[in-house]
Amino acid sequence: MQNADFKSGFVTLIGRPNVGKSTLMNHLIGQKIAITSSKPQTTRNRIQTVYTSKEGQIIFLDTPGLHKAKNKLGEYMVTAAEQTLKEVDVVLWLVEPVEYVGKGELAIAQMLKSVHQPVILILNKMDTVDKHEINRYLDVYRDIYDFADMIPVCALRGLHMDEVIRAIFRYLPCGPQFYDEDTVTDQPQRQIVAELIREKALRCLEEEIPHGIAVTIEYMQERPAGSQKRKDDRAEAVRGRSRHRHEHPPKSGEKQITASQNVPLGRRAQAEIHVRETADWIMDIEATIICEKDSHKGMIIGKGGAMLRKIGSQARYEIEQMLEEPVNLQLWVKVKKDWRDSDFLIKNFGYDKKELD
Repeated sequence: MQNADFKSGFVTLIGRPNVGKSTLMNHLIGQKIAITSSKPQTTRNRIQTVYTSKEGQIIFLDTPGLHKAKNKLGEYMVTAAEQTLKEVDVVLWLVEPVEYVGKGELAIAQMLKSVHQPVILILNKMDTVDKHEINRYLDVYRDIYDFADMIPVCALRGLHMDEVIRAIFRYLPCGPQFYDEDTVTDQPQRQIVAELIREKALRCLEEEIPHGIAVTIEYMQERPAGSQKRKDDRAEAVRGRSRHRHEHPPKSGEKQITASQNVPLGRRAQAEIHVRETADWIMDIEATIICEKDSHKGMIIGKGGAMLRKIGSQARYEIEQMLEEPVNLQLWVKVKKDWRDSDFLIKNFGYDKKELD
């Protein structure tokens, strides 16, 4: 029977791009769900994850970084971040140690003045400054907003995560348990796989390319180890790409990743990768990396397919860890010129503004 003092609610993480929101969320729930990269604007969708303890349940919403939109994809990302503020019980605002507050942070502070929920300031990257100077950096932000709490952390090293959890529970109302205790995200496996491939591309490629790429999963199906991929399954997948691009029927419970599954990744350039045949089942995955320019396509593939193999190899390892079975990953690269300014293509690649309403 649920404790009468059980607390539950929704918490959003907001902040400027590349401030460490996804890294913080991954550490708070104790598992990698959101992809991370040193490049800004890595997160594009709202990602919902779940932390459950005897004290209560926290549903985290990791949002894209707040920034000035330069295209329709950017507009979608900003809308996703701003819309989340209307739906939560507590706001975590992540910032970095600075000598003075810039225009971006001042704009966020102004936006938060219309928010009635408690706002907790998370001063990330505390390991980059002298610990005796932390209060001075907190004072910089204390002057621009009346925070419910202020906590210095190092998301990369997982420092002070318990303090953040305790602070959140202080402000959450008593409520029901929304998800089973083993659930850590509502993201479909298919979407996480696509994001993990995109993460490896972000990390492997040059600065000019990453913001112009997307990843779509064309086919994702289990088969017994040692058997061949069924041609009729593959044909049906091709026929159903436009209908089933973002959800596949396979296993029951596929839409919720549980705490027993640690997230991980794949490979193919012009040849298929070697798959470990030690398990009873193998997951076949075919994915396409979308870019905006023909020159980018060549960079993604690399000389003799070397870069594509590197992306796939790094991706496959993490996907295998998440799915807990061998993965046969094949990657292709396609050019869709200026897709980030096409409403149709943005929606087709999984970024739909209507889903935010």
